[in-house]
Amino acid sequence: MAVYFIAYNLVNTGQVKDLWDALSTLGAKRIQDSVWAVRSDATAAQLQKHLWPYVGLRGRLLVTDSQCWASWNPLCDINSV
Repeated sequence: MAVYFIAYNLVNTGQVKDLWDALSTLGAKRIQDSVWAVRSDATAAQLQKHLWPYVGLRGRLLVTDSQCWASWNPLCDINSV
């Protein structure tokens, strides 16, 4: 199971609740204003495909896997993701 970081920029800020709901359903935790972390068996491409409808064609979405990280004062404990 990998830890993924998901970052986004929305053109339509009215989409944020739907995106946050989708991320929460995956078990993701918000660690920065527009960065979330999730532990998943899915691939980065599968997560991207699942989330892009919530971001929209003009928004931006990055899903990256990570084996090692360091943080200072995130919104939640990344180790608990």
